[in-house]
Amino acid sequence: MPIRLYNSLTGKKEEFVPKDPANVTMYACGPTVYAMSHIGHARSAVSFDVISRYLRYSGFRLTYARNYTDVDDKIINRANEEDVSCDELAERYIKAFDEDMASLGVLLPDARPRATQTIGRIIALTSALIEKGFAYASGADVFYSVRKKKDYGKLSGKNIDELEAGARVDVNEAKADPLDFALWKGSKPGEPAWNSPWGMGRPGWHIECSAMCMDRLGETIDIHGGGRDLIFPHHENEIAQSEAYTGKTPFARYWLHNGFVNIAKEKMSKSLGNILNIRDALTGHTPEAIRLFLLSSHYRSPIDYTQESLKDAENAVDRLYKTIERVDRECPEANGKEHRDEQWFAPIIEAMDDDFNTAMVIGLLFKEVSLANRLLDEGGRDNAQELSRILSLIKEASGFLGVFDKAPEDYYKLRRAVIGLKISPDEIERLISERNEARKTKDFKRADEIRRGLLEQGVVLEDAPDGTKWSA
Repeated sequence: MPIRLYNSLTGKKEEFVPKDPANVTMYACGPTVYAMSHIGHARSAVSFDVISRYLRYSGFRLTYARNYTDVDDKIINRANEEDVSCDELAERYIKAFDEDMASLGVLLPDARPRATQTIGRIIALTSALIEKGFAYASGADVFYSVRKKKDYGKLSGKNIDELEAGARVDVNEAKADPLDFALWKGSKPGEPAWNSPWGMGRPGWHIECSAMCMDRLGETIDIHGGGRDLIFPHHENEIAQSEAYTGKTPFARYWLHNGFVNIAKEKMSKSLGNILNIRDALTGHTPEAIRLFLLSSHYRSPIDYTQESLKDAENAVDRLYKTIERVDRECPEANGKEHRDEQWFAPIIEAMDDDFNTAMVIGLLFKEVSLANRLLDEGGRDNAQELSRILSLIKEASGFLGVFDKAPEDYYKLRRAVIGLKISPDEIERLISERNEARKTKDFKRADEIRRGLLEQGVVLEDAPDGTKWSA
């Protein structure tokens, strides 16, 4: 079955047919680096990380680029507040963003362009738009003439009349039309600036992404992605200026947009003061739980963050690793045997092929977890082949989901490090003694209960000739 994805440009699901299957290109809008990354950044980064992983899993040769906006009004204002240079501020938050995404299992894209490293391309693109009649200089500023692009609004569904009726009075007298947007901004004292044909200045936000995308991936690409909040005006303006510059349509064949993250049913926003930084979310929760939470809803759907929802995700991760550990312990014959069969893996593939439906995949995986526990209850070693199939399925799906890819001991050590050891060393030693006594009396059920209970609290037992050792 071919991959089908929902194209925001057409408003429907379409079969994915790249321009060149041997060289698929995808660009996703990255962060404006002036503050710590939040759960909304994570939603986008994790969504497109899974999409990139799955495209490669499906056999496509992919080049994936995600940018950093490192020159912007917000960056300038924050740098002035902190009395540091814009470069220093941007570098700090790029590093923090990369660290946060790595903690969530997000792989680095093939290209990570920065706006400040693409100034030459931005100036060339802006100059060409002036020459083609789509833009005009006004002093040290350059503006794109929205009305010159006859199909402006085709992504967002907005039309010029609606935009004009809703436009605020524009105080920028340099514009010929209130709807026009800046490609280049003349610099003010103390701002970062580069020399250009129009004087010292800096790029506008929208032109940055067109230039970075073309610089790394070419004049037209297969997939362009980002959050739903970017559809208008950012992505709409990207289309307008890119297609006007190249004369080629479409600029991107498929536009993919992830849904918002709400906090307790309210839209996350600075005005409400409910921005959830990733590092705050990681307090008391494993990164895998956060990633599972983000993947448990379809990437296009809004998702509601609450402490309870994250706790549920943590419990789900814990349940899966307990099951893997139980299979390892009760049916070691099932582990290490690859059991690949197209028929049993087909529902997983069908879900991913249907617009990357990770929510359905996770539901299918946990049905398998329930089955594994039932098989173990019935007698694990009599069901070794079926348990092997389940372990193989989890392992294969983990490759493109980016979850459930650790050994249980490693997960529990990480969980203990995050949550903390809530059992005293004296209590651990007491339970080890009780377990040793249970083994002597052949009460193996109780011995296993103690071992499993300690493991759930992040305590790993190792039986050796000189006694039982523990680590946490």
